[in-house]
Amino acid sequence: MSSTATPRPHLPGDPAVMVARRYEDVVCGNEISRHNLLSRFSHWAVAVTFVLAMLTGMPIWTPVFGWMAYLFGGLTVCRILHPWLGVAFVVFSIERFFQWLPDMHVLPPDVDWFRQRATKQGRAGVDDSQVGKYNGGQKLYFWAVSIGSLGLLFSGLVMWLPRYFPPVVRQLMYLVHDFAFICYAVSLVVHAYLSTAAEPGTFVSMSRGTVTRAWARLHHPRWYHDVLAGQRSREVMTDEQDRRS
Repeated sequence: MSSTATPRPHLPGDPAVMVARRYEDVVCGNEISRHNLLSRFSHWAVAVTFVLAMLTGMPIWTPVFGWMAYLFGGLTVCRILHPWLGVAFVVFSIERFFQWLPDMHVLPPDVDWFRQRATKQGRAGVDDSQVGKYNGGQKLYFWAVSIGSLGLLFSGLVMWLPRYFPPVVRQLMYLVHDFAFICYAVSLVVHAYLSTAAEPGTFVSMSRGTVTRAWARLHHPRWYHDVLAGQRSREVMTDEQDRRS
C-alpha cells in the first residue's frame, strides 16, 4: 500500500490495523496508530460497564424509570447486578487511569488552549499548533471522569454497606452518588457528540485504532509532527513487515 493510499477500514488484514493492535504513535502509510488494542479495550470496558450500571441503577433510583428493570429481569435482579457492575466499572476505570496517565499531565500548551478558547470566539484566531496527542479539553475530561469515578466508588460503597456508616454519612453519600452519576451521564453524551458529529474521524481511532494523517495534522499538529519526526515509526514497521514475511 502506498503512502497516499486511502484507508481500508473494513479489511481486517490492513497493515495499519495490525500495527495498531500493539503500537501507538506509529506511521503506517496514510495513517497513524493512535490507540493500541489494550487502550481501546480499556476505553470501551469503562463505557459499557458504566452504561450497564446506569441502566440497572435508574429503576432503583426512581420509579419513573421502573420500566428499565424489565430489561434485566426485574427490580430484584437490578439490585443484585448494579453494585457488581459498579465494581467492574471502577476496576476498569483504575486500569484506564494508570494506562493513560503519562499522556494526561497538564502542560503550558494546554493552559494556552483553555485561555485562547476563553478569549476568542469559534476557531478564528486560535493557534492549535502546540496541541499534542490530547488537547486541553480531553485532559480536563480525563481528570473530571476520574474524580467522578472516585465519587461513585466511595458513595456506592456506603450505600452498599450502610450498616457500617452513621446516618448523616449515608444521607450525604446519596447526594454524592446522584450528583456524580448525573454529571458523568451528561459528560458521556457530550463526549459521544464530540467524538462523532463534532469531529468526524475521531470515533475511528477508538474502533480501528488509527487516524488519517490529515486528521492528525488538523486536530493534533504537534503530535503529528512529533510522530513523523520519530525514528520508532520506521523501526516498528520493519518489525511488522518481517513478521508477516
